Amino acid sequence: MPDQSSEKDLRLAVLIDADNASRTAMRDVMAEIAVYGTPTIKRIYGDWTTPNMASWKPILLENAITPIQQYSYTTGKNATDSAMIIDAMDLLYSGNLDGFCIVSSDSDFTRLAARLREAGKLVIGMGESKALGPFVKACDQFKYLDLILDHGEADSAPAVPAAEAGARAAAGDDTAINRESIGRIIDGMIDEMDDGTGWVRTSRVGDQLIKRYPDFDVRNFGSKSLNKFLASLPELEVEERILANGNPIQFVHMRPAPAPKKAARKTTTKRRTTRKSK
Repeated sequence: MPDQSSEKDLRLAVLIDADNASRTAMRDVMAEIAVYGTPTIKRIYGDWTTPNMASWKPILLENAITPIQQYSYTTGKNATDSAMIIDAMDLLYSGNLDGFCIVSSDSDFTRLAARLREAGKLVIGMGESKALGPFVKACDQFKYLDLILDHGEADSAPAVPAAEAGARAAAGDDTAINRESIGRIIDGMIDEMDDGTGWVRTSRVGDQLIKRYPDFDVRNFGSKSLNKFLASLPELEVEERILANGNPIQFVHMRPAPAPKKAARKTTTKRRTTRKSK
Protein backbone atom coordinates (compact mmCIF):
# COMPACT_ATOMS: atom_id res chain seq x y z
CA MET A 1 0.00 0.00 0.00
CA PRO A 2 1.31 3.50 -0.69
CA ASP A 3 2.56 5.96 1.88
CA GLN A 4 -0.56 8.06 2.21
CA SER A 5 1.28 11.01 3.73
CA SER A 6 3.53 11.39 0.68
CA GLU A 7 1.08 10.50 -2.10
CA LYS A 8 -2.17 12.01 -0.83
CA ASP A 9 -1.79 15.16 -2.93
CA LEU A 10 -1.05 13.41 -6.23
CA ARG A 11 -3.26 14.67 -9.05
CA LEU A 12 -4.71 11.69 -10.89
CA ALA A 13 -6.70 11.22 -14.08
CA VAL A 14 -9.20 8.36 -13.89
CA LEU A 15 -10.02 6.89 -17.31
CA ILE A 16 -12.70 4.19 -17.31
CA ASP A 17 -13.46 1.77 -20.14
CA ALA A 18 -17.23 1.28 -19.80
CA ASP A 19 -17.08 -1.77 -22.08
CA ASN A 20 -14.74 -3.53 -19.61
CA ALA A 21 -15.81 -2.19 -16.22
CA SER A 22 -18.62 -2.92 -13.80
CA ARG A 23 -20.90 -0.05 -12.77
CA THR A 24 -21.47 -1.73 -9.37
CA ALA A 25 -17.75 -1.39 -8.66
CA MET A 26 -17.45 2.37 -9.26
CA ARG A 27 -18.17 3.49 -5.71
CA ASP A 28 -15.45 1.18 -4.37
CA VAL A 29 -13.10 2.06 -7.22
CA MET A 30 -13.28 5.76 -6.42
CA ALA A 31 -12.69 5.06 -2.72
CA GLU A 32 -9.62 2.99 -3.59
CA ILE A 33 -8.24 5.71 -5.87
CA ALA A 34 -8.62 8.29 -3.10
CA VAL A 35 -5.96 6.36 -1.15
CA TYR A 36 -3.38 7.25 -3.79
CA GLY A 37 -4.29 10.85 -4.51
CA THR A 38 -6.94 13.28 -5.72
CA PRO A 39 -8.84 12.28 -8.89
CA THR A 40 -8.92 15.68 -10.56
CA ILE A 41 -10.16 14.23 -13.88
CA LYS A 42 -12.76 11.45 -14.04
CA ARG A 43 -13.92 10.26 -17.45
CA ILE A 44 -15.72 7.16 -18.68
CA TYR A 45 -15.84 6.09 -22.32
CA GLY A 46 -18.62 4.23 -24.10
CA ASP A 47 -21.46 4.41 -26.57
CA TRP A 48 -24.08 6.16 -24.44
CA THR A 49 -26.71 5.96 -27.18
CA THR A 50 -27.25 2.25 -26.48
CA PRO A 51 -30.06 1.31 -24.03
CA ASN A 52 -27.86 -0.89 -21.84
CA MET A 53 -25.75 2.14 -20.82
CA ALA A 54 -28.71 3.96 -19.21
CA SER A 55 -28.13 2.16 -15.88
CA TRP A 56 -24.80 3.99 -15.51
CA LYS A 57 -26.43 7.41 -15.05
CA PRO A 58 -26.98 7.34 -11.23
CA ILE A 59 -23.41 6.08 -10.65
CA LEU A 60 -21.89 8.78 -12.85
CA LEU A 61 -23.88 11.54 -11.14
CA GLU A 62 -23.00 10.26 -7.67
CA ASN A 63 -19.25 10.19 -8.40
CA ALA A 64 -19.07 13.23 -10.73
CA ILE A 65 -17.71 11.13 -13.60
CA THR A 66 -17.91 12.73 -17.05
CA PRO A 67 -19.23 10.41 -19.79
CA ILE A 68 -17.39 10.63 -23.12
CA GLN A 69 -19.40 9.56 -26.16
CA GLN A 70 -17.74 7.12 -28.54
CA TYR A 71 -19.89 5.52 -31.21
CA SER A 72 -19.49 1.83 -31.99
CA TYR A 73 -18.76 2.03 -35.70
CA THR A 74 -18.41 -1.73 -36.16
CA THR A 75 -20.33 -4.50 -34.44
CA GLY A 76 -18.17 -6.58 -32.13
CA LYS A 77 -15.31 -4.05 -32.00
CA ASN A 78 -14.41 -2.04 -28.91
CA ALA A 79 -14.40 1.60 -30.06
CA THR A 80 -13.56 3.14 -26.69
CA ASP A 81 -9.89 2.09 -26.69
CA SER A 82 -8.69 4.65 -29.23
CA ALA A 83 -10.66 7.48 -27.62
CA MET A 84 -9.18 6.70 -24.19
CA ILE A 85 -5.65 6.50 -25.59
CA ILE A 86 -5.95 9.83 -27.43
CA ASP A 87 -7.33 11.58 -24.34
CA ALA A 88 -4.64 10.03 -22.14
CA MET A 89 -1.88 11.38 -24.39
CA ASP A 90 -3.51 14.82 -24.51
CA LEU A 91 -3.67 14.84 -20.70
CA LEU A 92 -0.06 13.65 -20.48
CA TYR A 93 1.21 16.57 -22.52
CA SER A 94 -0.91 19.05 -20.58
CA GLY A 95 1.58 18.59 -17.74
CA ASN A 96 -0.99 19.03 -14.98
CA LEU A 97 -1.12 15.45 -13.70
CA ASP A 98 1.04 13.21 -11.53
CA GLY A 99 -0.53 9.91 -12.54
CA PHE A 100 -3.23 7.95 -14.31
CA CYS A 101 -5.68 5.29 -13.23
CA ILE A 102 -6.84 3.01 -16.06
CA VAL A 103 -9.97 1.08 -15.14
CA SER A 104 -10.19 -1.80 -17.61
CA SER A 105 -9.29 -5.48 -18.01
CA ASP A 106 -8.37 -4.97 -21.67
CA SER A 107 -4.75 -5.80 -22.47
CA ASP A 108 -4.91 -3.36 -25.41
CA PHE A 109 -3.95 -0.65 -22.89
CA THR A 110 -0.60 -2.31 -22.18
CA ARG A 111 1.38 0.02 -24.45
CA LEU A 112 -0.46 3.07 -23.11
CA ALA A 113 0.45 2.17 -19.53
CA ALA A 114 4.07 1.63 -20.53
CA ARG A 115 4.22 4.97 -22.37
CA LEU A 116 2.79 6.87 -19.41
CA ARG A 117 5.37 5.30 -17.11
CA GLU A 118 8.13 6.23 -19.54
CA ALA A 119 7.02 9.83 -19.07
CA GLY A 120 7.50 9.46 -15.30
CA LYS A 121 3.82 9.21 -14.40
CA LEU A 122 2.34 6.89 -11.79
CA VAL A 123 0.09 4.32 -13.48
CA ILE A 124 -2.49 2.37 -11.49
CA GLY A 125 -4.46 -0.31 -13.28
CA MET A 126 -7.80 -1.66 -12.09
CA GLY A 127 -9.52 -4.62 -13.65
CA GLU A 128 -10.92 -8.07 -13.14
CA SER A 129 -8.70 -11.05 -12.36
CA LYS A 130 -8.93 -12.08 -16.03
CA ALA A 131 -6.56 -9.20 -16.91
CA LEU A 132 -3.50 -10.56 -18.72
CA GLY A 133 0.00 -10.45 -17.29
CA PRO A 134 1.51 -7.94 -19.76
CA PHE A 135 -1.06 -5.26 -18.83
CA VAL A 136 -0.57 -5.97 -15.14
CA LYS A 137 3.21 -5.68 -15.48
CA ALA A 138 2.95 -2.45 -17.47
CA CYS A 139 1.37 -0.67 -14.47
CA ASP A 140 3.12 0.56 -11.34
CA GLN A 141 0.34 -1.08 -9.36
CA PHE A 142 -2.62 -3.20 -10.39
CA LYS A 143 -5.73 -3.65 -8.25
CA TYR A 144 -8.25 -6.41 -8.86
CA LEU A 145 -11.88 -5.31 -8.84
CA ASP A 146 -12.81 -8.76 -7.55
CA LEU A 147 -10.75 -7.98 -4.46
CA ILE A 148 -12.02 -4.43 -3.99
CA LEU A 149 -15.60 -5.69 -4.12
CA ASP A 150 -14.91 -8.45 -1.61
CA HIS A 151 -16.55 -7.13 1.55
CA GLY A 152 -15.78 -10.22 3.59
CA GLU A 153 -13.68 -10.03 6.73
CA ALA A 154 -9.99 -9.87 6.02
CA ASP A 155 -7.63 -12.18 7.92
CA SER A 156 -10.24 -14.93 7.59
CA ALA A 157 -9.90 -16.43 4.12
CA PRO A 158 -7.92 -15.57 0.99
CA ALA A 159 -9.78 -13.76 -1.78
CA VAL A 160 -10.45 -15.26 -5.21
CA PRO A 161 -7.52 -13.59 -7.05
CA ALA A 162 -5.00 -15.41 -4.83
CA ALA A 163 -6.30 -18.77 -6.04
CA GLU A 164 -6.15 -17.58 -9.63
CA ALA A 165 -2.62 -16.32 -9.06
CA GLY A 166 -1.66 -19.80 -7.90
CA ALA A 167 -3.07 -21.33 -11.07
CA ARG A 168 -1.28 -18.75 -13.22
CA ALA A 169 2.00 -19.39 -11.40
CA ALA A 170 1.61 -23.14 -11.95
CA ALA A 171 1.09 -22.43 -15.63
CA GLY A 172 4.40 -20.57 -15.80
CA ASP A 173 3.10 -16.99 -15.55
CA ASP A 174 5.90 -15.13 -13.72
CA THR A 175 3.64 -12.14 -13.06
CA ALA A 176 1.72 -14.25 -10.52
CA ILE A 177 2.61 -14.48 -6.86
CA ASN A 178 1.11 -16.95 -4.40
CA ARG A 179 1.52 -18.08 -0.81
CA GLU A 180 3.72 -21.00 -1.82
CA SER A 181 6.27 -18.75 -3.54
CA ILE A 182 6.11 -15.63 -1.34
CA GLY A 183 8.52 -16.93 1.29
CA ARG A 184 11.18 -17.75 -1.29
CA ILE A 185 10.69 -14.38 -2.99
CA ILE A 186 10.99 -12.39 0.25
CA ASP A 187 14.03 -14.44 1.29
CA GLY A 188 15.80 -13.31 -1.88
CA MET A 189 14.79 -9.68 -1.27
CA ILE A 190 16.11 -9.75 2.29
CA ASP A 191 19.42 -11.16 1.03
CA GLU A 192 19.67 -8.29 -1.48
CA MET A 193 18.77 -5.52 1.01
CA ASP A 194 20.50 -6.96 4.08
CA ASP A 195 22.97 -4.54 5.70
CA GLY A 196 24.68 -7.32 7.61
CA THR A 197 22.19 -7.68 10.46
CA GLY A 198 19.75 -9.95 8.65
CA TRP A 199 16.87 -7.53 9.42
CA VAL A 200 15.14 -5.34 6.82
CA ARG A 201 12.33 -2.78 7.19
CA THR A 202 8.98 -4.25 6.25
CA SER A 203 8.20 -1.09 4.26
CA ARG A 204 11.21 -1.74 2.01
CA VAL A 205 10.05 -5.31 1.44
CA GLY A 206 6.57 -4.04 0.56
CA ASP A 207 7.96 -1.48 -1.89
CA GLN A 208 10.03 -4.14 -3.66
CA LEU A 209 7.10 -6.56 -3.85
CA ILE A 210 4.93 -3.93 -5.57
CA LYS A 211 7.72 -2.96 -7.97
CA ARG A 212 8.32 -6.56 -9.02
CA TYR A 213 4.70 -7.73 -8.80
CA PRO A 214 2.35 -4.79 -9.53
CA ASP A 215 -0.72 -6.85 -8.60
CA PHE A 216 0.63 -7.74 -5.15
CA ASP A 217 -1.89 -6.85 -2.45
CA VAL A 218 -1.99 -8.34 1.05
CA ARG A 219 -5.77 -8.53 0.75
CA ASN A 220 -5.21 -11.22 -1.87
CA PHE A 221 -4.03 -13.38 1.03
CA GLY A 222 -6.73 -12.41 3.52
CA SER A 223 -4.67 -9.87 5.51
CA LYS A 224 -5.40 -6.25 6.39
CA SER A 225 -1.82 -4.97 6.55
CA LEU A 226 1.63 -5.86 5.25
CA ASN A 227 3.03 -6.41 8.74
CA LYS A 228 0.26 -8.84 9.66
CA PHE A 229 0.74 -10.70 6.40
CA LEU A 230 4.50 -11.06 6.85
CA ALA A 231 4.04 -12.18 10.46
CA SER A 232 1.61 -14.88 9.30
CA LEU A 233 4.29 -16.58 7.19
CA PRO A 234 6.00 -19.30 9.23
CA GLU A 235 9.43 -18.67 7.68
CA LEU A 236 9.44 -14.97 8.63
CA GLU A 237 9.75 -13.13 11.93
CA VAL A 238 8.54 -9.53 12.38
CA GLU A 239 9.90 -7.33 15.15
CA GLU A 240 8.85 -3.82 16.22
CA ARG A 241 11.55 -1.37 17.31
CA ILE A 242 11.22 2.13 18.74
CA LEU A 243 13.29 4.84 17.07
CA ALA A 244 15.02 7.67 18.93
CA ASN A 245 12.09 9.98 18.11
CA GLY A 246 9.66 7.55 19.70
CA ASN A 247 8.13 6.28 16.46
CA PRO A 248 7.73 2.50 16.06
CA ILE A 249 9.10 0.76 12.99
CA GLN A 250 8.73 -2.83 11.83
CA PHE A 251 11.57 -5.10 10.73
CA VAL A 252 11.50 -8.58 9.24
CA HIS A 253 14.00 -11.40 8.82
CA MET A 254 14.05 -15.05 7.88
CA ARG A 255 13.80 -17.46 10.78
CA PRO A 256 16.91 -19.63 11.06
CA ALA A 257 16.41 -23.12 9.75
CA PRO A 258 15.93 -25.61 12.57
CA ALA A 259 18.97 -27.73 13.32
CA PRO A 260 18.63 -31.27 12.01
CA LYS A 261 17.78 -33.77 14.69
CA LYS A 262 20.51 -36.19 15.59
CA ALA A 263 19.66 -39.77 14.94
CA ALA A 264 19.14 -41.68 18.13
CA ARG A 265 21.94 -44.13 18.88
CA LYS A 266 20.86 -47.70 18.86
CA THR A 267 21.75 -49.63 21.95
CA THR A 268 22.48 -53.29 21.54
CA THR A 269 22.26 -55.80 24.33
CA LYS A 270 24.67 -58.66 24.32
CA ARG A 271 23.25 -61.99 25.20
CA ARG A 272 25.36 -63.91 27.63
CA THR A 273 25.80 -67.52 26.81
CA THR A 274 26.77 -70.05 29.39
CA ARG A 275 28.63 -73.18 28.51
CA LYS A 276 27.35 -76.43 29.83
CA SER A 277 29.92 -78.35 31.80
CA LYS A 278 30.63 -81.78 30.51
